[in-house]
Amino acid sequence: MNFTSEGSRNPDLVAALCHELHVLAKHEEDAAADAASRTPYWAAYPSTVEAHRTAARLLRADADRLETESRLWAAAS
Repeated sequence: MNFTSEGSRNPDLVAALCHELHVLAKHEEDAAADAASRTPYWAAYPSTVEAHRTAARLLRADADRLETESRLWAAAS
């Protein structure tokens, strides 16, 4: 994600977007946990478990990157 427009540098907007990215990541983690919990202990997890975990990691990485860029914008202002 690359947010370079002036409107995207609004701290309230950035905070709200980061919050939503973390909420979406939590939903992905919950979906992974649900799929994993329905899998017998002797069976391999379905591929959806890793897909949900990967989605959660990527969403959190985007939120972290956006928060970092936001701090850099504030420091440069």
